[in-house]
Amino acid sequence: VRRSMGSIGAPVASLQPLDYDASAKRLRILDQLLLPHAKAWVEVVDVQGAFDVIKRMQVRGAPLIAIVAALGLAVDAHANRGETGGAEDTARGLLDNMQRLRMSRPTAVNLFRAMDELGELVTAEADKDGATGEAVIDAVVAAAEKMLEDDLAANRSMGRHGADLVQRLAPDRPQLRLLTHCNTGALATSGHGTALGVVRELHARGVLEHIYCTETRPYNQGARLTAFEIVEEGMPGTLVTDSMAAFLMHTRGVDAVVVGADRITANGDTANKIGTMSLAIACKHFGIPMIIVAPTTTLDPKLPTGKSILIEERRAEELTSVAGVKIAPDAIGVWNPAFDVTPATLITNIVTEFGVIHPVEKPDGVMFEVPRFMHEHGVLQLPEEALATGGAYYPPDYTKMDEHRLRAYLAATPRLASLLSSPAEEWSIREVGDGNLNLVFIVSGGEGGGVVVVKQALPYVRCVGEQWPLSLERASFEHAALLEQRRWCPEHVPEVYHFDKPNALMAMRFIEPPHLILRKGFITGMQYPSLASHVAEFLAQTLFHTSSLHLPSPEFRTAVSRWSRNTSLCALTEQVVFSEPYMEASNNRWTTPQLDDFARGVREDVPLRLAAAALKEHFLHSTEALIHADLHTGSVMATSETTFVIDPEFAFYGPMGFDIGAFLGNVLLAYFSQGGHSNGDAYAASLLELFQQTWTLFRARFQSLWTASAGRQGPSYIAGVFSTAASVQEAQGPYMDRLMDASLGFAGCKMIRRIVGIAHVEDLESIQDADARSTCEKRALLLARSLVLQSAQGGMDLEAVVAEAQGLYSTPPGDLAWP
Repeated sequence: VRRSMGSIGAPVASLQPLDYDASAKRLRILDQLLLPHAKAWVEVVDVQGAFDVIKRMQVRGAPLIAIVAALGLAVDAHANRGETGGAEDTARGLLDNMQRLRMSRPTAVNLFRAMDELGELVTAEADKDGATGEAVIDAVVAAAEKMLEDDLAANRSMGRHGADLVQRLAPDRPQLRLLTHCNTGALATSGHGTALGVVRELHARGVLEHIYCTETRPYNQGARLTAFEIVEEGMPGTLVTDSMAAFLMHTRGVDAVVVGADRITANGDTANKIGTMSLAIACKHFGIPMIIVAPTTTLDPKLPTGKSILIEERRAEELTSVAGVKIAPDAIGVWNPAFDVTPATLITNIVTEFGVIHPVEKPDGVMFEVPRFMHEHGVLQLPEEALATGGAYYPPDYTKMDEHRLRAYLAATPRLASLLSSPAEEWSIREVGDGNLNLVFIVSGGEGGGVVVVKQALPYVRCVGEQWPLSLERASFEHAALLEQRRWCPEHVPEVYHFDKPNALMAMRFIEPPHLILRKGFITGMQYPSLASHVAEFLAQTLFHTSSLHLPSPEFRTAVSRWSRNTSLCALTEQVVFSEPYMEASNNRWTTPQLDDFARGVREDVPLRLAAAALKEHFLHSTEALIHADLHTGSVMATSETTFVIDPEFAFYGPMGFDIGAFLGNVLLAYFSQGGHSNGDAYAASLLELFQQTWTLFRARFQSLWTASAGRQGPSYIAGVFSTAASVQEAQGPYMDRLMDASLGFAGCKMIRRIVGIAHVEDLESIQDADARSTCEKRALLLARSLVLQSAQGGMDLEAVVAEAQGLYSTPPGDLAWP
């Protein structure tokens, strides 16, 4: 419950960024790309229109982006209300549209919070008894209109709180000189402004001597929009270039810098328009208050620090051209981040509609307890554990397990207590997780008792810490994926006994010794004669039966929509597999200095980057089947006779080749690592044979499932068109060839990321001699490069890949060089 924000201060701005007719459900936005030279309105009639005006920056500013997205969704839903089906179909369509809108701008948190809020509303409305499609739409429209009203009220409140703060910070200055950056006025919000709203309030009080605004290169929002608003409102103002700011502070004096924000993390780190960090550094030097003004919808308590904020990078032409006229040579490289992140240590205060957030001193420096502030003002409910740590974010119903808590939890869960059977005080509990995303406990009931595995998702990446957060919803996807995979391949998927969504916790069968994580078995030289056929069976069954070859079209499309919501882990894959290895990134690491040239080669190899980008596009846009999406050799437990596939938390509808390639790529890494282990060349050869057999057996099994489904209902290669055995075989050949090309390309990407990216593999990392390890890694990288490049060309030959791997395995270290 939000508190009242009090009476209105400064008058409403004369300039308005949007025109919304609530009675007609009609939305128009002021085209900010044409300002200040022309005022033109663009009508937004549907979700695509809202997406376009946000993406093109015809509207911008974090609060306004969220409002236009919400109202665009509402207008679209209202216009199509006569065509809606039941509540479930309507909700599904709205959720799909929300996902589309999320993709318009990645940095501003207001958009994501608005879509989250509307998504929860839609789901709740659709679940009500007697729900109808029209009732769901009415709820969305009402909520979107309320967002518009709330934003205007919040802006006015921020203006008052900010003006009060500035006057308190400069008590001996009856007339104030301020500097602002980018555009944070009426044009960035529902019609009043955040930081510029503070300036507007000071002007209304008669205490504004002067407002300076930066031009804000390269998009010039300050020159085009803020200067325009200053003139329209009759405020005393001056335009300066971004690079003049420090000299302005030194020579003319500035009493405070007031800026807005696109995202503020739990510790107060602030993402805002590029150039904000430079202003903050200058303020620190000259002792000038650096004030952030933003509504609580811009606060993101789930991100501990600014290190995990995704920064949007924009087209080079924005920097190399002005008004369509080139000002830079064509050959010059360009880096054009739209935002920077100002550390909390450089910020004086954060102003919200509920008041001012003040910094606190901590052992590791100054920070802002943003979650605590939100909790105190009813915006966020935090458990005591989070408050005790200064507000580090954990979901309200989430309890991070340790041995003591887990023992009590299991004892209070009848089915699990029954499985363990013996008294709770006799249970043995060990935390054994060696991955990056979860806690994993083995709980043994002792004498005569059972054994279960308990897995709990963490809200962050373990190897990085809380500064890299992750959504706990992935546990729900993992649970659903295990159920679906076990449906089609029960002999290779463990049974799930219990799932607790709020705690992101799952209890399942303990895969007993002598089962071993496959990667560890490869390191020690274990033989797995059944492995190729087992993995091929798992891949064929799970991929075929969740594809459009098998599922009827409505069921297939519903599944694609449902699984497309596993966005956080898809984004993680996109980042660590397809992006970071090919660029300078703080997460990257490799064996140095031995691999420095190869790591640089990966980053500077243009054909490789292009081929990897094409595979990323395939990963982004293909919805062939429900894939495990993280099927490496750490996700398989095996003996010589049995095999289990585990940990499908990354699951989503994606390209089949990503699963196949992930396994094959990790087998190749194990193969090349044998040069640093003592298992012998014969064992290495057996791994290369495993690589070849897995694909060959998979292909045969997948095609047999396809052929046997003569009466299949899937929309792909329907029986009515491909009615004879010969016609089915004609379809299968090219289909499987394309799948092999994609699989081997993805295998190459996975190999590269495991050598020069953030998370490596024990196969290679366990080689203590850095020279020996780097030799194995170089051989693997050269094959990986070849696989990625050949995948782009198509028509790959598995025998030739095997021969190339054999040749690289025996290449002397001195002959290994990046092409």
